[in-house]
Amino acid sequence: RLSLEEVLQWSQSFEKLITSKYGPMIYQTYLETEHSEENIKFWLACEAYKKITSQRKRISVARKLFTNYIESQAPNEINIDNPVRKTIIRNLQEPTESCFDEAQRIIYMHMERDSYPRFLESKFYQKLKHSLQTDTNNSTVN
Repeated sequence: RLSLEEVLQWSQSFEKLITSKYGPMIYQTYLETEHSEENIKFWLACEAYKKITSQRKRISVARKLFTNYIESQAPNEINIDNPVRKTIIRNLQEPTESCFDEAQRIIYMHMERDSYPRFLESKFYQKLKHSLQTDTNNSTVN
C-alpha cells in the first residue's frame, strides 16, 4: 500500500521517485495526463532489458525497443540525438546488456530536468499527498 512517507520522499530527488515501489507507476500515470509517458515507459523497458540473460530474447527485445522508441517516426519516439541513435543501430547487430544505456541516461536527464519538477508542482501530486495526509490524520484520530 502506498504510504505518505514514500510519497513525501519523492520530492527529495528524482532518484527516490524512480527507484521507489510505486513511484514509477504513479509518475507514468501523471505523464499520461501530459501525453509524455514514452520517456518513463522507455526507461522502465531498459531496466527490464538489462536483466535479460538469454541472447535470443535480448535480440528480440532490443528490436522491439528500437521499433517502439528509437527509430525515426516510432510510435513512442523518444528525444535522443542522432549519434546516440546511430550507435544503437550499430549495436543492434549484437545487442549487449548496455546497448541502450546512453539513450536511457539521456531520457533520465530529460525526465529529471523537465517533467519531474512539473510533477512535483502538479495538482496530481499535490492531491495524492493531501489525500494520504488526510488518511494518516484520520487513522491517528480513530
